[in-house]
Amino acid sequence: MQQQMTEAIVGRVVFRNQDNAYTVAQMFPDHGGVFTAVGTLPEVYQDMRLRLEGQWTTHARYGQQFKVKTYEIVPPDTEDGIETYLGSGLIEEVGPVTARLIVEAFGDDTLRVLDEEPERLKEIAGIGPKRASAIAESWRAHRRISKLMMFLTGHGVSTGLSLKIHRVYGPEALAVVLMNPYRLTEIHGVGFQKADQVARAMGFARDDAQRVQAGVLHVLQEQVSDGHVYTLKVELLDLAVRLLGVAKELVEEAIDVLATANHQREHVYVEDVAGERVVYPMPYHDAETRLAERVRLLMTSGSSLKPVEDWESLLSRAARGVSVELSPEQRQAVQVAVANKVAVLTGGPGTGKTTVTQAVIGALEALGCTYALCAPTGRAAKRLSEITGRPAQTIHRLLRFSPEKENFSHHELDPLPADFVVVDEPSMLDLKLADRLLGAVDLPAHVLFVGDVDQLPSVGAGNVLRDLIASGRIPVAHLTEVFRQAADSGIIVNAHRINQGDSPICNDGFGDFFLFSADGPEDAAERVVDVVANRIPRKFGISPDDIQVLAPMYRGPCGVDALNERLQEALNPPSPRKAEKKVGQRVLRVGDRVMQTVNDYDKDVFNGDVGQIVGIDPKGKKVVVQMDGRWLLYDWREATEQLVHANAISIHKSQGGEYPAIVIPVLRQHYVMLQRNLLYTAITRARRLVVLVGSRQAIAIAVKNAKVQDRRSGLAMRLASKL
Repeated sequence: MQQQMTEAIVGRVVFRNQDNAYTVAQMFPDHGGVFTAVGTLPEVYQDMRLRLEGQWTTHARYGQQFKVKTYEIVPPDTEDGIETYLGSGLIEEVGPVTARLIVEAFGDDTLRVLDEEPERLKEIAGIGPKRASAIAESWRAHRRISKLMMFLTGHGVSTGLSLKIHRVYGPEALAVVLMNPYRLTEIHGVGFQKADQVARAMGFARDDAQRVQAGVLHVLQEQVSDGHVYTLKVELLDLAVRLLGVAKELVEEAIDVLATANHQREHVYVEDVAGERVVYPMPYHDAETRLAERVRLLMTSGSSLKPVEDWESLLSRAARGVSVELSPEQRQAVQVAVANKVAVLTGGPGTGKTTVTQAVIGALEALGCTYALCAPTGRAAKRLSEITGRPAQTIHRLLRFSPEKENFSHHELDPLPADFVVVDEPSMLDLKLADRLLGAVDLPAHVLFVGDVDQLPSVGAGNVLRDLIASGRIPVAHLTEVFRQAADSGIIVNAHRINQGDSPICNDGFGDFFLFSADGPEDAAERVVDVVANRIPRKFGISPDDIQVLAPMYRGPCGVDALNERLQEALNPPSPRKAEKKVGQRVLRVGDRVMQTVNDYDKDVFNGDVGQIVGIDPKGKKVVVQMDGRWLLYDWREATEQLVHANAISIHKSQGGEYPAIVIPVLRQHYVMLQRNLLYTAITRARRLVVLVGSRQAIAIAVKNAKVQDRRSGLAMRLASKL
């Protein structure tokens, strides 16, 4: 739709969201009348003249409005106008009285004086040097923002995004964009296409070297987002040529420049891996080579543990804290774990990984060793603490991440004070975090990775657990025996059946594994809600608060987003007694189950932590969430950016957690995500009950799709060559 222009004076700011500057303003155009403007309008106050670009729309409740895409403040050219402009609240330190003093001193030359000779403010009686300096700085800040807004909005960037760019780069924002507009891709929400749009509008040619280099880095980042640590050079060339529409020779040249740049923040490394020429983003090449070298150093350094002279005696002492007798396979696994500097303990559900982990801890305590237990997420760390009866932490917390320094306190020069480190759920461990963790392990210490190699890989790039095993150089204790008690569980039996390529046994012989057939996504969504709200609580006595819906996808009628809307309506409907506030299409309401989506070190909460909204203040500026017995205060912007509804979550988000009951929609419409390891991971999250909702055909598709995405990584090769 074609954009329209209009010019008007702000009559009154009816509403403004202080977090994102969304504004509703009453406007008076020159031709008479009044209209309402809505949009992101920072730095806009009463009596200002604005030049607006946008569209006329009709709101169902409020009638005709002008939806602002971009705007420009039209500077006043009369003394009265300048006085009103300065005294509007736009400039800190300047109110109506001070504005009058300034205009009386400089007249219609006031704006030029503020721009070019701000030191003259000291000439005004009643304005001392300190206050004059503060006014001058505030004016400069306002002008910087105005110039940035005018420049970016003039090049197709929305006002809201312009404001975000200013928040990230501060006073240097305009200089950064002018020097290299492709740096905008560093900002969350600004992709290469948007940065390229700005750059092309600024006059950057299609074959400009900065554009081609930025395109190469963008393709590499896309590959990292897909889990790859490096990209085949031939594939990188092809993808970059298609993205940029330039000759392959220019892309080759850009790669060469990026590979030879000295101390450039975003350069690449080119080498041969497994006989093919590949390109790494430099941070990932550094992390991979460092990690491989650190593993080598750990495995070849002396041990901080006392030599074990009588394994039988130690194993007997270790087993005292375990509720069942260790099998021969488990006893051997304990010995592998304790005896080796770096080791892996893996196995499917019901094979006793928990039992072996408890016995390893018993052995360490018998040896008088210090140890640390950790996991990649808060949920996984909490579960590790519950099953061991010992304190466990997230890896970030263990390494003492400092938000101020954006770095870890523990590293090679200040290693962890532990003789032994147990890392649970390492399938969730990406390359960069693994590098930082092992870099902080003291060389005489031991490291044990405990996890299921058949689970989904990490969200971040790399496949660390699989690479450690695939190297053939790391001692691995692989538990295979499923114990009798576990063999009576449909959850355990079906998890192993799925992992072996067989369809699960549903509704026949097991009291903890069921399939509810559904004809299409809408029917499945209705059944999911009915199962969670009615059937499971009525038949099994499990509260809806203990039931977790795990969906393969976010979008669609039976995706995470739509299911959360339905479940909120069924489990926590609106009520005059429950405060709520709308954000976009979502409503946050007291009583909602919510999940933290980013690490917040100030609040000591982490990605994946789940809690419940227990309070929203009447003005909607604060949200109180209860997590793990703690009450956490979020301002509204934090709440909208960090919290999502969590009655339904993605299967990836469920990793590291356990739930009394899970409900999983499995539909042919989910075919893109129907993979064996996805279904396997989901099922193994349940303790008491699994309910599938969908079709046997969709389940069969998932079970037969055993293709695990080949994550390109050189870690296994480097480990094999070093050890």
